[in-house]
Amino acid sequence: MSHVFTRHLTFQSNNLGKEATIMLAFDSDMEGLYEDFFPVVWKVSKFGKTGAYRAQATYTSQLAFSKAQVVDGNLISAETSVKINDSEQTTLTEVNGVYHFSTPHAAAAGVLQAVNNTGAVQDMAVGFMNKGDLMPTPALYFNDVGDGSHVTARFTPVLRAYITSDYQETAVLRGAIDTPPIWTHDLTALAESTTWNLKRDAATGHYTLVQV
Repeated sequence: MSHVFTRHLTFQSNNLGKEATIMLAFDSDMEGLYEDFFPVVWKVSKFGKTGAYRAQATYTSQLAFSKAQVVDGNLISAETSVKINDSEQTTLTEVNGVYHFSTPHAAAAGVLQAVNNTGAVQDMAVGFMNKGDLMPTPALYFNDVGDGSHVTARFTPVLRAYITSDYQETAVLRGAIDTPPIWTHDLTALAESTTWNLKRDAATGHYTLVQV
């Protein structure tokens, strides 16, 4: 089992000059992205034109599979879940309407796997478990997983920040964001706690996040 780590991210602004919305998602280039699975919006935070604003986000590297439910494009709930680590596999079953993930066991190296043995098509998600949370925060969504099929995920916590007000938290991203990210970081490479100032160049209108 790999060492579980936590990352506390703080984003802040002061007299930004124009209202802006930051959206966070784990949507870095991965094989099968937007075909086999879809990123889920993690955080959406608004920063005002004048005055001081702050938004915080906490990521813990304990991963988990969940049975997902999506309504109107948003991942609204997880019916059940199981913590899982790299190179482990779990199986989802259903008995009398109750879904259950088996205790994970060693499997293919370097990936997470979940097998659907419920007898019907299911939606699943890979996410992470923050301390005190009953259910994981979804990061990647897998829809229409057939009975007898399995989900294979290679999850690296590369987080991107975008300036966009087009999405809400837990929205499933069906395609790439049409604006480039202003910030991309592999959370494994950051310190446990980091603070980032959101700034806007008045001449170009471009936004940047600069570490304090």
